[in-house]
Amino acid sequence: MKKSELLAPAGDMNCLISAARFGADAVYIGGPLLQLRAEKSAFSEEEIDAAAKYLHNLGKKLYVTVNSFTKNNEIEPLKAYAKNLYALGVDAVIVADLGALRAIKQAEPRLEVHISTQANCCNYSAAMAYYELGASRIVVAREMTIDEIAEMHSKIPDDLEIEAFVHGAMCMAYSGRCLISSYMNGRSGNRGECTQPCRWEYYLVERNRPNEYLKVEEYDDHSALLSSHDMKAISFLDKLQDAGVDSFKIEGRMKTEYYVSHVVNAYRRAIDKSAPLDLLDDELNAISHRPYNSGFYFGNLVHDHKNDGLYHWDCTFAGVALEDCVDGKLKIQQRNFFKLGDNIEVLSPDSFGVSFTCAKITNENGEECETACHPQEILVLDCDKDVKKGDILRVRTQKQKIITDI
Repeated sequence: MKKSELLAPAGDMNCLISAARFGADAVYIGGPLLQLRAEKSAFSEEEIDAAAKYLHNLGKKLYVTVNSFTKNNEIEPLKAYAKNLYALGVDAVIVADLGALRAIKQAEPRLEVHISTQANCCNYSAAMAYYELGASRIVVAREMTIDEIAEMHSKIPDDLEIEAFVHGAMCMAYSGRCLISSYMNGRSGNRGECTQPCRWEYYLVERNRPNEYLKVEEYDDHSALLSSHDMKAISFLDKLQDAGVDSFKIEGRMKTEYYVSHVVNAYRRAIDKSAPLDLLDDELNAISHRPYNSGFYFGNLVHDHKNDGLYHWDCTFAGVALEDCVDGKLKIQQRNFFKLGDNIEVLSPDSFGVSFTCAKITNENGEECETACHPQEILVLDCDKDVKKGDILRVRTQKQKIITDI
């Protein structure tokens, strides 16, 4: 059995390059039309062209999300867009809307279509319907169990692939179909404008006492009744592959290169069995995340511990290597505060568990510094390790918590 594809998200070119470098087989992005991260992570068509060429030169694939629910006046522009994406070398588009699928296949039948999890495909009959309409892959509904995926796999053609999410944020609504943001802010999550009100803090108010706020007490200082856990499936990837999953998908097109690098690196090593699982678990705690769980893969969600709704992380992003370390000198771009004496850990696809002590910091003016405190400043560190361009530097810190997404 061939290894399942590792599919990573990217909200910009830096994230795409990091995803490819740390071991993704394919990357998915959003373009200028009908994608669900409309404001902050849209690639232009020129950037899509560059991304496709970059990945294809590495033998990797590029998918573009076109997964917003489509309105009447968007069907004709979508047809032209599909033709453009195929001409740019996009390997597939990810689609949720049935009309969008029909329009794309009419306009450019050579462009592969993957059915988004937003379509909540959760049975083999639905999968066959999409297949008959021209789809080549189903991104299964997040509510499916491993056994249900295995049954679907046994009843669909071999050339209809199955993709499943394995890591990242989950939505409190069924397959992501939610109207809270639309109701509260006039910005629809189904149109790429979600303001994530499920992460907010809520109180009860009695109708006749409008100024008396009663806390929905789950913890001493806040409630997180609507805030979901994050998914983590790294410990049972083999079960998913045995069930017929062809592609392991990581969530996070709004995340930074720090996040993408860590998650892709951990799952790449888990798939390749190149590092112990307990150490990879620790790697996934280095990034900002809500409490982890295994989603619905083993049935109904198991609430074995409370969800505090907060973000946790064990490390901070210190910087990224701009060049290979040469003659003990490492040129970096600083991202967060660190200081002399800190132990700098190195995240690299070429090594594991490497670190060095920050013994000397020099700025662009040749001045020695005791701290790195200016955002995105170019610095040179004394370093006795074989650090490569693109490697991520981090500093381990005490357990942190924050409600606001970062």
